[in-house]
Amino acid sequence: MAAVQLGKYCQGFTKLLTIFLSILLLGTILLILWLSLRPHRPTFHIIDFNVPGFAQPSGLNDSRITFNVTARNTNKHNGIYYDSVAGLVFYKDQQIGWTPLMEPFLQGPRTTTMLYGKFCGVKLTVTGKRWPEFMNARKQGKVVFRLQITSVIKYKIRIWDAKHHKMHVNCDVGVGPKGSILPAWKNKKCHAHFG
Repeated sequence: MAAVQLGKYCQGFTKLLTIFLSILLLGTILLILWLSLRPHRPTFHIIDFNVPGFAQPSGLNDSRITFNVTARNTNKHNGIYYDSVAGLVFYKDQQIGWTPLMEPFLQGPRTTTMLYGKFCGVKLTVTGKRWPEFMNARKQGKVVFRLQITSVIKYKIRIWDAKHHKMHVNCDVGVGPKGSILPAWKNKKCHAHFG
């Protein structure tokens, strides 16, 4: 009688263990599928940033800012649709310029796209309390700007399209006394986030 009860106990334990291992195996397979299919956000690097009229006494008035940024799609199989792309430039918290960069485009898997931009004209102004800070930083030989790139992106995942994500890319960039990007800031990775 004790052997029959032990046999039923072992049989129940074996069924329970089989169910547990099946759920664990299924969970592992689903995790691997999710990790392989989920898209990764693109990476951005600041390549060049120039303010040619930087040394003029009037500051940025009648000056221009040019920049090059790379956008890399690191996904093996997923493309990225970019809606119109815009660039903004800030000194501290003050926006001093805005420009459209590109029309909507599809970036293929494992590709890099160069984003070129130019801010120019009377929009480039540092005013108020920021002006003395700007002039002081310029005298010290390094002014740090923040280049922000905004776009709405959508991932092309195999055969279906994912939802739209508003993306902001922030590139801090230091400029020397002649208006060129400082070597320590070249090829620096930019911070990208959704929101």
